[in-house]
Amino acid sequence: MRCPYCAANEDHVIDSRPTYDGKAIRRRRECLTCSRRFTTFERIEERPLMVVKKDGRREPFSIDKIQQGIMISCRKRPVSMQIIENAVDEIEREIYNRMEPEIDSVEIGPIVMQKLLQIDPVAYVRFASVYQEFQDPQQFGEIVHMLTQPPKRKKQQKEAVK
Repeated sequence: MRCPYCAANEDHVIDSRPTYDGKAIRRRRECLTCSRRFTTFERIEERPLMVVKKDGRREPFSIDKIQQGIMISCRKRPVSMQIIENAVDEIEREIYNRMEPEIDSVEIGPIVMQKLLQIDPVAYVRFASVYQEFQDPQQFGEIVHMLTQPPKRKKQQKEAVK
């Protein structure tokens, strides 16, 4: 590892420990030439996941874009950052667990919408209106109507009991 102070290549590791999330190893190093200490992080090199856009373009998957979209949808809603971060982690895990090198952008939106539906219905409507490119107020009415209807399973269970 090259020293950031004197550019020497000789150092030794003083301490190694995992980061708080366990996704990297933090190493404290000491340069053998100038004796200054510095920190490095070692991470697993993951193969890049590519997102295939509607127009056929490909770009690297960015969890930051999903987090930003969720945060905008949850703005001024009673949703904590911890809930948002947990949702983003779950979405990222679900996408990477597919173990495929590419994912269509149209597959990501429904995953995010499903998670938002569990978190906050207003955030869900906000995200859906952008993702599904609502063009008129009727589309908002349809989604709100869908959210206010009791789940079909509960209704069918009640009828079966009678």
